[in-house]
Amino acid sequence: MFGDHDSFYGNDSLLAEVDDIEKKYLQDKNTNIKVAGEIIIGNQSGIHQEKKDNFSNSENMVVLKADKEDAFQMNENDPVDSNQELTESILDDLPSSQLLYFEKIGELSSGSRISPVSERRNKCVNFSLDKIRSPSFCPDTEHRNRPTDFSSESKCDLFKTESLKDHLKSAMTGNAKAQTLQVSKTKQLKEAVLSEEICVARKTIESSSVDIGPFYGLPSKVKDLFRQFRGIETLYEWQHDCLMLESLQQRKNLIYSLPTSGGKTLVAEIIILQELLCRQKDVLMILPYVAIVQEKFRGLSSFGIELGFLVEEYAGSKGRFPPIKRRIKKSLYIATIEKGHALVNSLIETERIYDLGLVVVDELHMLGEGSRGATLEITLAKILYTSKNTQIIGMSATLNNVGDLQKFLQAEYYTNNFRPVELKEYVKIRDSIYAVDSKTENGFTFSRLLNFKYSSNLEKADPDHIIALVTEVIPKYSCLIFCPTKKNCENVASMLCKYLKKEFRAHREKEKQDLIKNLENIGNGSVCPILKQTIPFGIAYHHSGLTNDERKSIEEAYSTGVLCLLACTATLAAGVNLPARRVILRAPYVANDFLKKNQYKQMIGRAGRAGIDSAGESILIVQEKDKHLVQDLVNSPLENCYSSLLLELTKGMQSLLLSLVGLKIAVTHEEVNNFMCSTLLGIQQQLLSKEKSLAEIIKDGLENLIEKGLLKGRICEKDHNSKCTLTITPLGKATYKGSIDLAYCNLLYRELKKGLEGLILESNLHLLYLVTPYDMTSNCSPDWMIYLKQFNQLSAAEQKVVDIVGVPESFITKKASGQAIRKNVDSAVVNRLYLSFVLYTLLKETNIWSVSEKFNMSRGYVQNLLNSAASFASCVLHFSEELEEFWVYKALLTELTKKLTYCVKTELIPLMEVAGVLEARAKQLYNAGYKTLAHLANANPETLVKMIEHLSRRQAKQIVSSAKMLLSEKAEALQEEVEELLKVPADIPGTC
Repeated sequence: MFGDHDSFYGNDSLLAEVDDIEKKYLQDKNTNIKVAGEIIIGNQSGIHQEKKDNFSNSENMVVLKADKEDAFQMNENDPVDSNQELTESILDDLPSSQLLYFEKIGELSSGSRISPVSERRNKCVNFSLDKIRSPSFCPDTEHRNRPTDFSSESKCDLFKTESLKDHLKSAMTGNAKAQTLQVSKTKQLKEAVLSEEICVARKTIESSSVDIGPFYGLPSKVKDLFRQFRGIETLYEWQHDCLMLESLQQRKNLIYSLPTSGGKTLVAEIIILQELLCRQKDVLMILPYVAIVQEKFRGLSSFGIELGFLVEEYAGSKGRFPPIKRRIKKSLYIATIEKGHALVNSLIETERIYDLGLVVVDELHMLGEGSRGATLEITLAKILYTSKNTQIIGMSATLNNVGDLQKFLQAEYYTNNFRPVELKEYVKIRDSIYAVDSKTENGFTFSRLLNFKYSSNLEKADPDHIIALVTEVIPKYSCLIFCPTKKNCENVASMLCKYLKKEFRAHREKEKQDLIKNLENIGNGSVCPILKQTIPFGIAYHHSGLTNDERKSIEEAYSTGVLCLLACTATLAAGVNLPARRVILRAPYVANDFLKKNQYKQMIGRAGRAGIDSAGESILIVQEKDKHLVQDLVNSPLENCYSSLLLELTKGMQSLLLSLVGLKIAVTHEEVNNFMCSTLLGIQQQLLSKEKSLAEIIKDGLENLIEKGLLKGRICEKDHNSKCTLTITPLGKATYKGSIDLAYCNLLYRELKKGLEGLILESNLHLLYLVTPYDMTSNCSPDWMIYLKQFNQLSAAEQKVVDIVGVPESFITKKASGQAIRKNVDSAVVNRLYLSFVLYTLLKETNIWSVSEKFNMSRGYVQNLLNSAASFASCVLHFSEELEEFWVYKALLTELTKKLTYCVKTELIPLMEVAGVLEARAKQLYNAGYKTLAHLANANPETLVKMIEHLSRRQAKQIVSSAKMLLSEKAEALQEEVEELLKVPADIPGTC
């Protein structure tokens, strides 16, 4: 810095120049000392011109650049402020002892007359000093007026007797002797920048210039985003009417019901954005299926990125519960029913349920559907009871007994029969098509005969005339065929391709070949032979036997018209939004069960594409034997929705009672009774509990929990005056915190306890057995030859695991050879161990395709097992965390859960955390050099499109934006952790 000299003492020319400059600027009596000091420092760097240029040109210098001056009422047109940016940069680069000198001089001049410009400069200097002192600040904080240790007289004497050169010498000497700050200056300055940005953001939010806009109280940018991302220019009339309801304006709970494809979701999204952006509250959106959660997450994450709120996906086991510390940003949580329940428990326990402003429930009629319905009822009942300010919006296409649901949710009701595209319902019996007509006696009116010439061979292959029905619409228009079983889907797709004309292959031929290549990449070189046969004709099947990646690729190809026909199971009707010109129901059955009216309505509701078709058609293929049943089906009302709490005792009633006590929502018999009266079961108790009263059912449930060792206390009778408080035992707390089915909690405890006696950790096999889901064992049928082969491939230690869990080698050998078994072996344990072998092989190979072939299972089943195991591993981890004796499982299961969640090579896991990146895409990105989250966050979307095959521009932008948001979220979490660590405890001994 000082050329050939060791210090500034050895550089006479430098000090001489300082003297000259000082004399020059002190000639002007109106120039105060502080300003002179600033200019001297600025001109001093003129000796080293390169350094001066670096100061003035750097855009990364800390604070108070041109884009931040507004926060301090600075006018960039002021002619005197030309050196301000330079000065600030230099001041930020000076050591604290030198800045202290400028503060002293600034205080000396405070009594004299200062020009407005000089005063602004003083503020800047003082502000820079404050930044060094305090990591948390706003421009007008008290730090600026902190007194110093100098008296007024000594300041004046100092000013009179010492020149600036002397002070400069003194200050720089002081710098060399000064103690190092405990916290680095760089870190303090970074914190200063963050604090300033927060201040600026707050001023912007509070200012009247914020555009709230005419779009239902939302910023105009939201309207632009709907146009940009969805192509939505205007809302339907019913959507406008619904959003303008007085009940919504008053934030009352609301249920609204419209036919499928009526546009219900858009209304929900606008209400969600009102809550996030205008009321600044968190939102939870509960959806019935993982596939819908993932689709909705992809759709709304772009909005979140654009509008500055977080979108968190809680599907499978990838959802991350929010940190205990309150977030700066508001969040939209998108969750399955099970994950939504776990999230609500977490919010109640940490008293953050009050930050939850809105809960939106799609497919509200699912309240009446088994264990998921029971879980949904429990979730909503808890929210209603614990947070009176949380608004609940429920929507559904199919509702009947709305009155019960209104009472339960304390909600208003809105309904409309609007459909953007007219739906025409037909039934086919033999070769005749009948229109569904409720006005006629039998419900049908003859419409037409099928016009298609069948040969005798074709008639045998296609007795239901499916080819005739589909060729009326494809390939120009789209078609869905709902089939009763997965195997039937594949058979229908194959049969169609054998008899379709070759011209069908020419339609978008190259794009179909690209789809097959993409499926090969997903399958690591393997592709389903049926899909390889059907895709060239524009046809594919769609069911749970496909992997997630395969389903997503097929859905995208169908949505863009590359595929014109999907043969699918009923789950697609309630899952992703894939409309069609014509919907064909292969038979009025789902598996072996006759169709319910709700299911029928959901399936036919997929007919008709808004903005494309003028009408949609549904055709139900009926055999003569089912004619009367179908007549009843099409003309009957929708089924009523009844509580499932009693039907699903361990996942319903008992689970609810346990968590009520555990979360301290209700801790006495009386409080539990009061809570239960507010549930859907409580409202419907006269209909459901004929043998016992609700009070008796509650009493029995509590006693059962006490017997199981999950609760402690006594159940007091009504005539007792004393309040009997119930408390949860450690096992009970572990059970509800881990969301463990009460049917298995004691069994899980015993198996974990037994594991402590001899846990074999040579490999993951023993741990995998402990986290293999209990509820998947009943539908598992082991192939005994495969079982024996897998057993023989195990090491001696791993074979010992098999013996420890209770499956003798002799049992497997005899089963494989077909010999009689005398000794009874628990079939649940045998099946569970077999599924553990599948998971063990999967973690070693990370290839669903090869594992499904080894075990002769469908790819979808293997993936479902993997997802369920990852979720259950997370549950067992939370269970273990509550029981001190299971401390060893905490570290072991944390790592295993992560492995099961992603089931990819370790290096791909960071990429898999990004929304929209599944395994196949992660491999592409990694091979292209994008190996970390930071790589993706800083990637150019256009470059990504060029480097990554089959990646659209929209997908590239979403990946980059999601990576940026995730990186920001991680940084924010670390920042919060740092602040927590550095916080001074309020209870330090010896302090007041």
